[in-house]
Amino acid sequence: MERVFESLLWNSRFVVISAVIASLLVAFAMFYMASVDAYFMISHLGGYLSPDLVGEARANFRTETITHVVEIIDGFLLATVLLIFSLGLYELFISKIEQAENSETSSVLAINSLDDLKTRLGRVILMILIVNFFEHAISMEFHGALDLLALAGGIALIGLTLYLSHKEEH
Repeated sequence: MERVFESLLWNSRFVVISAVIASLLVAFAMFYMASVDAYFMISHLGGYLSPDLVGEARANFRTETITHVVEIIDGFLLATVLLIFSLGLYELFISKIEQAENSETSSVLAINSLDDLKTRLGRVILMILIVNFFEHAISMEFHGALDLLALAGGIALIGLTLYLSHKEEH
């Protein structure tokens, strides 16, 4: 009875396959969406040459384009998080990926523990937050010294976070 129960318990880990497949499909969807966004953003860049764009119109076009680039980077980073999550769950609960171990880039996607998965995901999520901060900073309107101080404080906190995450790595 105990062996049957332990076998059932051990094989219940295969339920994680549903999370692996779902995360992988969503990652592919995010890569697709970000790629389509990049294609359309690049296709609209010809408008930047237009002689009708002068002064503030050109500045607005440039700001919107930079915002779109940041959104595209955000999409790719989110897709990367989902891909790392999917591979990490598979390696932790199902089986080691032999091709990953023999690959030159095995250290990038090799997940050895749940803490390792959390650390890798945390770093990518940190990058997503930095990109979002950058996106908001671009469109921020400054009405006084307090706004500039808030922006500087945000940049200082990002720098501190990057320093601490890098220090933790070593």
